[in-house]
Amino acid sequence: MKFRIGYRTLKTAVGTGLAIFIAQLLSLDNFVSAGILTILCVKSSTRQSVQSAWSRLVACMIAMGFSFIFFELIGYNPASIGLLLLFFIPTTVLLKVSEGIVTSSVIILHIYSFGEVTWRIILNEIGIILTGIGVALIANLYMPSLDRQLKTYQRQIEDNFKKILGEMASYLQKNESQWMGQEITETANILAKAKSLSFRDVENHFRRTENYYYHYFKTREKQFEIIERILPVVTSIEPMVEQRQMIGAFMEELSLSIHPGNTAKLFLLKLESLAKEFRKMPLPQTREEFEARAQLYRFMKEMEQYLIAKESLKVDI
Repeated sequence: MKFRIGYRTLKTAVGTGLAIFIAQLLSLDNFVSAGILTILCVKSSTRQSVQSAWSRLVACMIAMGFSFIFFELIGYNPASIGLLLLFFIPTTVLLKVSEGIVTSSVIILHIYSFGEVTWRIILNEIGIILTGIGVALIANLYMPSLDRQLKTYQRQIEDNFKKILGEMASYLQKNESQWMGQEITETANILAKAKSLSFRDVENHFRRTENYYYHYFKTREKQFEIIERILPVVTSIEPMVEQRQMIGAFMEELSLSIHPGNTAKLFLLKLESLAKEFRKMPLPQTREEFEARAQLYRFMKEMEQYLIAKESLKVDI
């Protein structure tokens, strides 16, 4: 079994130790709580880390205010803690900082254990909060690049698309196939992983709401949905009509063109030219030929949507 320490685990371990060290160096009471805050604030993306830190900071500040009001008015007893939480928790939910409830509860219990609210205690708790959250934010300022893995997913998806479209072309031209279809399941799994990873890449950059890879994999997902729809259409066409051979040749060319440097617009024009040729050809003579051509027409309309989806990305097919 291979043992591997993740980058986030390493940051959490180092950050926790550093936060406790700094808090202890500042002679803060309950200094270990700074480490707990760091553990809770180190997230898988920079944006998540900042959102978590903000929620915990706001919630902790509210908690100190509530502690002063409830403990000083009602007293330092278990009943006041229960009453405080009864009002505090809905407040954090209302302000959308409920992620900070756990860490705020620690601050509340600190103040309760002191048995009084003084400026020294308030400053001590603020010191713990800022140390724990600050170390976590610094740790999350840098995130390892995800480009290599995203490019790997991109290459795998394109290879699978080539295979799938190539098998469609082969079946249309020969009316037989030994293909098992494993690339369909594989592509679905890769797309799910790729979209998740590309979204995390977006969240690691504050100025981005969307990036190339995220848009790319969303586009491929739309195309894949079209592929899943047309596969049963292809296999349902029985007669070897002339139009079937022509579309098969088009699909073969398309399957060989899934690489950087080509544009979907070129193949949309070819598809349109193919449709014009079909309209000039004699009408079907039998019911079977009519049904086959109807299915081929449906297939062409789906492929048009496939190409239009990719054209929006303005890169390779």
